[in-house]
Amino acid sequence: MDDKFVVSLKNVSKTFPGAKVLDNIQLQVKKGEVHALVGENGAGKSTLIKILSGVYQPDDGAEIIINGQRVRELTTISSVRQGIAVIYQDFSLFPNLTVAENIAISHEIEEGSKFINWSKIEEVAKKAIERVGGTISIYDQLGSLSIAKQQLVAIARALVHDAKMIIMDEPTSSLSANEVKLLFDIIRSLKESGISVLFVSHKLEELFEVSERFTVLRDGKYIGTYNADELDYDKLISLMVGRKLQFERCTGNKIGEPLFAVKGLSKKGNFKDISFTLHKGEIISLTGLVGAGRTEVAQALCGITSFDEGKIILEGKEIKINSTEDAVENGIAYVPENRQVEGLVLSRSVEDNIVLTVLKQITESKLLIKRQRKREIALNWIKKLNIKPSSPAIAAQNLSGGNQQRVVIAKWLASNPKILIIDEPTNGIDIGAKTEIHKLLRELASNGMGIIMISSELPEVLAISDRIFVMRKGKIVAQFKGGEVTQEEIMSNAILNQPALAK
Repeated sequence: MDDKFVVSLKNVSKTFPGAKVLDNIQLQVKKGEVHALVGENGAGKSTLIKILSGVYQPDDGAEIIINGQRVRELTTISSVRQGIAVIYQDFSLFPNLTVAENIAISHEIEEGSKFINWSKIEEVAKKAIERVGGTISIYDQLGSLSIAKQQLVAIARALVHDAKMIIMDEPTSSLSANEVKLLFDIIRSLKESGISVLFVSHKLEELFEVSERFTVLRDGKYIGTYNADELDYDKLISLMVGRKLQFERCTGNKIGEPLFAVKGLSKKGNFKDISFTLHKGEIISLTGLVGAGRTEVAQALCGITSFDEGKIILEGKEIKINSTEDAVENGIAYVPENRQVEGLVLSRSVEDNIVLTVLKQITESKLLIKRQRKREIALNWIKKLNIKPSSPAIAAQNLSGGNQQRVVIAKWLASNPKILIIDEPTNGIDIGAKTEIHKLLRELASNGMGIIMISSELPEVLAISDRIFVMRKGKIVAQFKGGEVTQEEIMSNAILNQPALAK
């Protein structure tokens, strides 16, 4: 067997009830290379990662070779022992434990010790932190660290288990530009020491910066493996989505009468004097740096949290929003940023999730669910939003990130809202799915819905917003019309102490 590959997969398929999500996939990762795994949401990347990590078992006929040896059955424990480590977006760490405990305690357990050797744990943790060039104290509680430092801890933990290949799933989604640069330095250092990195990201510019080869999946099928110098952005996108995409600013819809207004909304320590008006058929964006107070404003408008001062006016009348129930009754829907924790019941089916907001409509007098009506609603939104796989019975946890996002949006659209507040609508979603969600938001607006979008992705903000509000330190500091502003102007107001523009 060829021992130049740390991992070699052939004929890997995976079938869930009602859906085949992988169909004869191939993947070969060389020792000491950075290899990009790319594809649209729903292409099968997450499922393939779970097979490599032993969470899922492939269908019969799969061939898995690790370090030159064929593996008959890969479990979560045997995967780690074979040198495969996965760093998920949430890192799967314990925030209430120290850095040292997170890094080394599983190593101690593997050693089979009856008693915990704390000096050994400290020694192992210090060496691991040194290998990633970190200056983190091993005695700090993990939850007190920044996201970037927690990621370093996750990488250090992988090295403790003598990782031969580290799978990084969307590793830069919550990092600043400087933190991304540090991560890339660490990735290059891992490569130099002979450790392979399987890099999964929707940010194409980052993939091209660090990856030597690309394996492309589309709709659960293997499209091909290419050297980086064989590809450019357009060719890669075409391979991923099977068509050319053009990411351009929309011309906007006809804006109707005022629908929703916020006047002087304030909450101590979060935001102050927030005022704006949303019209029918309009998309407005709240943008700015992470921590500017955007999500806090959205949660106050939806009754998730309270506010100290200010008024909320809907269709000319002041309304009180003291709970999420109040918001729903007034036609306000909220799609949160963290879809897995706040937007979905992951263990339940797509159908169950979609109908959560309309249970009263499908429940008979004796609290019995109208099953046929429930299925009709689910299938309607699955078709409208092109959710894949299209089976209403599949569990939400088995969908890709982009399709999970579509389910959350479907859940709220089923309630027929007047106003949709959507927080980071395309976070962790590929470029093909982004254009589809942008198109959906514009279609909703063209039908008279008012949309408030929170986004840190400036091309997205510029692409679909009628008006843009820039927030800094809890205040709106600038307002622009969509199509009349550049990314540089937005960032200047988000970062620098520029005066607010007239509203």
